[in-house]
Amino acid sequence: MTAVPPYDTQLAEAFAAVAGTTAGLEPPAVIETVRGLFRELEQPLDALLAGTSVEHAEHRVPGPAGAQDVLVSVFSRRDAAPGPALVYFHGGGLVAGTRLTGIESLIDWVDRLGIVVVSVEYRLAPEHPDPAPRDDCYAALLWTWAHAAELGIDARRLGVIGGSAGGGLAAGVALRARDEAGPHLATQMLICPMLDHRSGSVSSAQFAHTGGWDTVTIQAAWAAALGEDHASGAVSAYASPALAADLGGLPPTYLDVGSAEVFRDEVVSYASGIWAAGGVADLHVWAGGFHGFDGTVPTARVSQASVAAREAWVQRMLLA
Repeated sequence: MTAVPPYDTQLAEAFAAVAGTTAGLEPPAVIETVRGLFRELEQPLDALLAGTSVEHAEHRVPGPAGAQDVLVSVFSRRDAAPGPALVYFHGGGLVAGTRLTGIESLIDWVDRLGIVVVSVEYRLAPEHPDPAPRDDCYAALLWTWAHAAELGIDARRLGVIGGSAGGGLAAGVALRARDEAGPHLATQMLICPMLDHRSGSVSSAQFAHTGGWDTVTIQAAWAAALGEDHASGAVSAYASPALAADLGGLPPTYLDVGSAEVFRDEVVSYASGIWAAGGVADLHVWAGGFHGFDGTVPTARVSQASVAAREAWVQRMLLA
């Protein structure tokens, strides 16, 4: 398959640079390369908080049965009245990143909007394969729900948010909370989420060997998390949410994705499944966007539009 949607003109040059980082690599080199890139991009906590009124506190919360405690960072504003909160799961293909990965825009929301953000340091594959990452994330949600009052959180306005692998984790956590009559979620925000381990969509074929976050890289990440035989073995819908037979009973959902990325079709399909079940889904497909374009080229017009749309939705759903 050679026909692919074009990249936005303000993004094309940046994509070429991103693509060169993983093009032609095979596992485990892909995973080590991705980890190195995430380490280079992550900002220290002091730099993230500089010039803001945001306070930071670390907590070790009870982990899943038989596992170690889970480290979380709570970002809040001292003068904010009890209000909404988002439990955040970072991206990194389930193999890279930390609770500070991609947190910049959320710290801005804490500072300007008074939202509390709880960011989760979940265990990473392949050292800690499924279900470790998703169990850690669910344990953090349970702790946040149980301690909402002392954290300055209005438990009626609690949501989950994640990007890429974190978006898939957020979707799985929301499914589990629904199925186990767990914490009631007001929202879920899934940013270019990693939802389907099968990689069988048209967009998966279109962006199979482009470099960057292409299907080769994604399949290396899924293999690390689920095992080399994940394509033929039994996989939980909490790990690969596209497998869920029923998407009813989920909270209002925001989904966004680029038109020129591997996850495009599985995100569109997930939104369609929510609509088919009578749910609420706000879907944005950003023309010409590659995976993570808004963080890579924040000055591009399409990046600014995508960030503004997310904030407008959060304000409408959690702050109105």
